[in-house]
Amino acid sequence: MDAVLEAKLQTQQRSSRNGQETSLWSSGFGMKLEAVTPFLGKYRPFVGRCCQTCTPKSWESLFHRSIMDLGFCNAILVKEENTRFRGWLVRRLCFFLWSLEQHIPPCQDAPQKIMESTRVQNIISGRTPGGAGEGQGPSLVKQEVQRVLGHIQAPPRPFLLRLFSWALLRFLSRFFLNVQLHKGQMKMVHKAAQAGSPLVLLSTHKSLLDGILLPFVLLSQGLGVLRVAWDPRICSPILRALLKKLGGLFLPPEASLSLDSSEGVLARAVVHEAVQQLLVSRQSLLIFLEEPPGAQGPRLSALGQTWLALVVQAVQVGTVPDAMLVPVAITYDLVPEAPCDTHHALAPLGLWTGVLAVLRGLQGWGRSRRICARVHLAQPFSLQEYTINTRSCWDSRQTLEQLLQPIVLGQCTVVPDTEKEQEWTPVTGLLLALKEEDQLLVRRLSRHALNASVTSSAVMSTAIMAALLLFRHRKLLGEFSWLTEETLLRGFDVGFSGQLRCLVQHTLGLLRTHVALLRVHQGDLLVVPRPGPGLVHLARLSAELLPAFLSEAVGACAVRGLLAGRVLPEGPWELQGVELLSQNDLYRQILLLLHLLPQDLLLLQPCQSSYCYCQEVLDRLIQCGLLVAEETPGSRPACDTRRQRLSAKLLWKPSGDFTDSDSDNFEEAEGRCFRLSQQSRCPDFFLFLCRLLSPLLKAFAQAATFLHQGQLPDTESGYVEQLFRFLEATAQEEGFFECADPNLAISAVWTFRDLGVLQQTPSPAGPMLHLSPTFASWDNQEKLEQFIRQFICG
Repeated sequence: MDAVLEAKLQTQQRSSRNGQETSLWSSGFGMKLEAVTPFLGKYRPFVGRCCQTCTPKSWESLFHRSIMDLGFCNAILVKEENTRFRGWLVRRLCFFLWSLEQHIPPCQDAPQKIMESTRVQNIISGRTPGGAGEGQGPSLVKQEVQRVLGHIQAPPRPFLLRLFSWALLRFLSRFFLNVQLHKGQMKMVHKAAQAGSPLVLLSTHKSLLDGILLPFVLLSQGLGVLRVAWDPRICSPILRALLKKLGGLFLPPEASLSLDSSEGVLARAVVHEAVQQLLVSRQSLLIFLEEPPGAQGPRLSALGQTWLALVVQAVQVGTVPDAMLVPVAITYDLVPEAPCDTHHALAPLGLWTGVLAVLRGLQGWGRSRRICARVHLAQPFSLQEYTINTRSCWDSRQTLEQLLQPIVLGQCTVVPDTEKEQEWTPVTGLLLALKEEDQLLVRRLSRHALNASVTSSAVMSTAIMAALLLFRHRKLLGEFSWLTEETLLRGFDVGFSGQLRCLVQHTLGLLRTHVALLRVHQGDLLVVPRPGPGLVHLARLSAELLPAFLSEAVGACAVRGLLAGRVLPEGPWELQGVELLSQNDLYRQILLLLHLLPQDLLLLQPCQSSYCYCQEVLDRLIQCGLLVAEETPGSRPACDTRRQRLSAKLLWKPSGDFTDSDSDNFEEAEGRCFRLSQQSRCPDFFLFLCRLLSPLLKAFAQAATFLHQGQLPDTESGYVEQLFRFLEATAQEEGFFECADPNLAISAVWTFRDLGVLQQTPSPAGPMLHLSPTFASWDNQEKLEQFIRQFICG
């Protein structure tokens, strides 16, 4: 865990330089993205293009290469030039004058239009079957409609919005060094807004601050008031009332009732009309596709899918001709913490609790601990176009139990040529009211948009530093530069720029509570991660690197599984490089690992089949130099891409995506072999890739070990708590604290349930988990553990 920082810090100069470096960092870091060539002179990729397969017209029309050179702006940097006035007094009141000049459109009479809509009038008059109007007076039903509407929204108050924007700007300028936004991405969103369709922003959810920061940024960029669909679980009643006056939306609890409930019918009708009126008035809507931070469960939010389904329905019925969907993400150096319990659900945030948290944050962080944030706006795409062009990339789907259980138990060796059916996000009342094909459309659209948001997110310096410290890299300055270059080469952007030594010092300052700095000989620094919670925190930060290296990490673990039965894992790299790896065997191992890993981790695009992803993984391993094609005498070289006659296998392949490599003769491709490269950098890079997936895979392996120790039957939450305690105890014994994460315990239990290891039965106390008869024997439990451990590199 030791890492040697190569920067020579003299004892006498440290105190004198500290103030200079802090002032230089706070004043200059925010502008270096525009003034300095991107990191180390490397090319900074423009990320966030929409899917060319599903939305080709949007991919072409809403982008121009000139916007790539527009650079960045700091959204919280407000000066005299940002106002219409000049002078000494203006420079001191520029925040207040800026908030007064923001364009806030007047509030329309939306409640009256909702009350007069046909759907709501049918319920009031009792003409809707099962509606609340049956057997009740119209006045009572009208009062109930007004109550539900008041729970959903309130008219935004312009004065309160301006006052809140002024206060938020002062808070952000003290809490953040900068909030960076790419001008080219903003130009794409402005162009989409000018087309006449409402904007629907689909965002990740890293912090509770996202719902406040995003509306502020878009308001400052001239996009008006952003209506935010909040989760009512994370807000107290007083905070909900305030957020509704600032443009917030809340789903009424009655909307999740059963389909035959009269209260549910009325609430769903009012919600439908409220969303339709919002879209007709061309107001922008923000929907979080991920669960709130601190909430344990599936990654995709059921509430987010519900709001997205309302938008999809509004377009399908013709209320609005189209809506422009914008994948959005915010990344932080360090995510602002929320008041939550590590082992339980997120606690509701009260108004005064939030104010006290802000005051404590301002007092605790200070100017030396200010963080950086980056707002990412991916390329907008047409919902109508996606709905028309979307298609299933497979004809049949099978459960994880059907796909993997026979292979785990040794009953079969052939991987079925079908996709995995795995959906952990529960279906709410509003989604149940849709047709099955519309439910599938919403689920795929949400996964597609979340994939776009994640892939457009920049990698922050703390994620790179955490990965280097976690994986025991010794030369931080050199390795930091190397890992940054590798990230850029894979088409992912980084959320920092500037001098290398300043970046490392700034990052270590942010991680000071999780690492220990020790001075060694000749003025070097020894950076040691703190055991226990410090390692768990570093593991969560390093997980932000996984999307950039996911394909290579899956491929490296698959190669590890292929070599597990041939050579010792501790054997020399030269001995492992002797083994020939056939392309068929590599495909099989990659498919097995893809089926084992949760969909919430992979976030594969629904339009991409597993076969295409296997080919992409293999191509990435070759491109990064880990695999080298083995040429046999008399065969056509692997680099020869001359087109051959299309074989029958190629014609029925379900991918629908033909590339140059696909047009090679299949017989030659099946006989193609590879070896591990013998370059000096390959062993360390191979180990680095394998360790990116080690926390999850080791948690799965330990969950398999725990099968004969757990107390079953038990409720799902109870068994998750048992497994988490076992992971903590094992971490204390082995020193591998990265697995001691409650989210990993939940993923392991749900994966084993899908695999058929655990079975769920109803009971008066709720669903109960018990061990399936197939895995009641120690022999099958050992087979399951060995199947998982083959992908783990020690």
